[in-house]
Amino acid sequence: MTATVQGSVSPFACLQVGEEQGIAKGIRNYVLQRRSSLAGSPVQLGAGRALQLAREAHTTRLRISCVASEPLSRAASEIPVTPKVIAEDVLDIASSIKYHAEYTPMFSPLKFELKQAYVATAQTVRDALIQRWNATYEHFQKSNPKQVYYLSMEFLQGRALLNAIGNLQLGDAYAEALQKFGYDLEAVAVQEPDPALGNGGLGRLASCFLDSLATLNYPAWGYGLRYKYGLFHQVITEEGQQEVAENWLELGNPWEIPRHDVSYPIKFFGEVIENESGKKKWVGGEDVQAVAYDVPIPGYKTKNTISLRLWSTTVPAQDFDLVSFNAGEHYKAAKALANAEMICDVLYPGDGSSEGKLLRLKQQYTLCSASIQDMITHFKLRAGNRFSWSDFSSKVAIQMNDTHPTLCVPELLRILIDVEGLSWEEAWRITQGTVAYTNHTVLPEALEKWPLDLMLKLLPRHVEIIKKIDEKFIQGLLLVNESSDKIELRKKIESMRVLENVELPDSVKDVFTVKVKEVKAITKPKPASKLDSVEGDDLGKIEKGKDAIKPPAVVRMANLCVIAGHKVNGVAAIHSEIVKEEVFNDFYKIWPEKFQNKTNGVTPRRWIRFCNPQLSKVITKWLGSDDWVLNTEKLAGLRKYVDNKELQKEWAHAKRLNKAKLATYIKEKTGVVISPDALFDTQVKRIHEYKRQLLNILGVIYRYKKMKELTAEERRAKYVPRVCLFGGKAFSTYVQAKRIVKLITDVGATINDDPEMRDLLKVVFVPDYNVSVAEVLIPASELSQHISGTSNMKFAMNGCILVGTLDGANVEIREEVGEENFFLFGAFAHEIADLRKERTEGKFKPDPRFEEAKDFIRSGAFGNFDYGPLLGSLEGNEGFGRGDYFLVGKDFPSYIEIQDKIDEAYRNQERWTKMSILNTAGSPKFSSDRTIHEYAHDIWGIKPLPVP
Repeated sequence: MTATVQGSVSPFACLQVGEEQGIAKGIRNYVLQRRSSLAGSPVQLGAGRALQLAREAHTTRLRISCVASEPLSRAASEIPVTPKVIAEDVLDIASSIKYHAEYTPMFSPLKFELKQAYVATAQTVRDALIQRWNATYEHFQKSNPKQVYYLSMEFLQGRALLNAIGNLQLGDAYAEALQKFGYDLEAVAVQEPDPALGNGGLGRLASCFLDSLATLNYPAWGYGLRYKYGLFHQVITEEGQQEVAENWLELGNPWEIPRHDVSYPIKFFGEVIENESGKKKWVGGEDVQAVAYDVPIPGYKTKNTISLRLWSTTVPAQDFDLVSFNAGEHYKAAKALANAEMICDVLYPGDGSSEGKLLRLKQQYTLCSASIQDMITHFKLRAGNRFSWSDFSSKVAIQMNDTHPTLCVPELLRILIDVEGLSWEEAWRITQGTVAYTNHTVLPEALEKWPLDLMLKLLPRHVEIIKKIDEKFIQGLLLVNESSDKIELRKKIESMRVLENVELPDSVKDVFTVKVKEVKAITKPKPASKLDSVEGDDLGKIEKGKDAIKPPAVVRMANLCVIAGHKVNGVAAIHSEIVKEEVFNDFYKIWPEKFQNKTNGVTPRRWIRFCNPQLSKVITKWLGSDDWVLNTEKLAGLRKYVDNKELQKEWAHAKRLNKAKLATYIKEKTGVVISPDALFDTQVKRIHEYKRQLLNILGVIYRYKKMKELTAEERRAKYVPRVCLFGGKAFSTYVQAKRIVKLITDVGATINDDPEMRDLLKVVFVPDYNVSVAEVLIPASELSQHISGTSNMKFAMNGCILVGTLDGANVEIREEVGEENFFLFGAFAHEIADLRKERTEGKFKPDPRFEEAKDFIRSGAFGNFDYGPLLGSLEGNEGFGRGDYFLVGKDFPSYIEIQDKIDEAYRNQERWTKMSILNTAGSPKFSSDRTIHEYAHDIWGIKPLPVP
């Protein structure tokens, strides 16, 4: 039986007759406070859950004598234990914290140490979020708006406590409440581990977007996977980077709410059968269950609180092989459970093996299938009696963050056709009207491809659907290119179709059947008796040579996204132009209306208001209010005060406080002592050759070598003291990236131990870089060494000056902050292709200073590690691991020359402070609020729906 919380049926109908009325009243209050914190959907409350709540409520009458390891202070002991769902004043908050410490503990009783204080505080905040969350959910259900569902393989959330308190506007109240227990809010907040749900910019962008969606009151949900061990926890040793599993879930997660009543079947392997009427069904194989875990995402200064729904995988109890277990075959008995749970163990498992590829594909399909099934459930529930599939794309918008969620396309088609009984034409129309794709890379080699045989093995029905999409697309191309040269048309089709290195479908092969004489221009003539005509893929073999080895068949996920999506967007103006003019140019010529730019942004709440309170106070004082947190356009108002000496003084003081805080953190984490008087020079990103950390550290090496050649007095006169900060993870199987980490740490060990350097030069690799580290590091940074990406937006917003090439968002940042407030070096984007061609042709001549830096490494100045393969990647003209593909040698001269200009500018602190102010004043465009408004209007077609 089911009891509805807000309805005519009592949630206590399941209680035994004869329960005391007083207890029942207490239970009812408890239910109303706690109904969404249990494992279940927020609207319906079943009998089992009501009984569970009843027992909990009754248990709370039995008071624990003391929760502290030592007696509580008199003030704390006098705090009543009377929780309120919406605790806003200091006493109510303190009371709720004490209540959760006593009655919803996640630790042993008789303790109230920092960890326990954090959990009890988080549970108190969660109570407030649940009330808003329920109101938002019910408002969306009743209003039935068009809603966007944002799918991403990663969400780099960061700690939730301070962000949630800040969005609720209760920071001061919580700080004062915790003081009653003898604790500082910041000390409590740092007990929270970072959720290990992401790694890089992709995940952080997704998290910024969720914050903006909630803040701007848009109907939206996020979907991801609940990774148990994350990517990895990074440990830096003398050997370089070491990886160990993340332990963020070991002590529980007070922010997540398991929804055990929200689960969906996920199938792998098996076969496709067809009945007499031609209807197909996917049967057999391996089945798992995807179970929902919800995390509330509160908006800033609004009641709207949306969901990040994370999927975890398991199997029903009946899949545990009890017979095998009792026969002593314990591993066999638990095999199904182990295989299911493994799907959500690790973010981006190594894919160097076929097993690793299979697991990654399982992850992607699990995300897509569970999310699509959930969306359909929501759609049907909201539509009620007015349900019609023709309304689906007017109520549901799916945004695929990169190509990882591409399987949404065949999965939605499969459900619509095989389960719901729609025709192909109707299902395709719905799918195309629903899905949109964000492209994040213009590197052709980085566009995701899956081996066709692997996908056929794991997802046989989806391969059939993908093949049909491929065939329909080719047929469409032929219709609009009937008069085209067949050979050129064939090349175009091969570059655009979804399947690569796969024979053309039978339905179009005849179009490309040509006589041998028609291909004489591309091959030597054959005797007519041996070959009269060339059919289908034989044309490709003639072009490549008779004995050419055919490469493996693959599915091009990006091409599938472009073909199926109604919109395709890049994430920076220059990036979107390259997408249109190079990467997907043939598609752009056919569907120019599909392609858009949506320059990325970052949330100003987390990335300046909350992580940089010192600077935020200065900004608010000079702008007259904190309206800039919601309307970043107001930051431009700082420009009129840039010459004001008082503002400059306050600005510099705020930066100094942040630098001192970071210096303390660095000493605690690494043991390295750095001076807040030095220039803090930062590059923190995923370690990758194209991120160019190698260029940065080679510049540091050259600087160090030149400094060693001078006397102490000459060094002081020529060089500004500088602390070079690095951070980021190298993927565990990316050997070259791990060599870069090793080089940085070796250089740091040498320089930091050199008595001649002292405070003039320090190199620090900050271990296990994540959002929480960034929140300390970014406010203190003065120079950002990021080639492109959303990282630079965070730094600029915090008054950090950028050094970089005109790549990605850097182009737009430089336009906004002013050319004179940006340190530019390196080649331009339009020059890259020609520069790589020159290198291949052997025309590149390395600068002597570049050779000098490499030779210094080879001399053993930084230890005896073999850096030959790393340095070798910068040498030669072409070939695997050779040829300096990312043009480090080409940009090195201008890179080291710009360092002199940076030193010159930093010596003039008044000039530097003005540049810092103007970077913040020029950052309004780079708020994720602006980006989300553009997505909502131009792609999703959704409107704000604030909770009344």
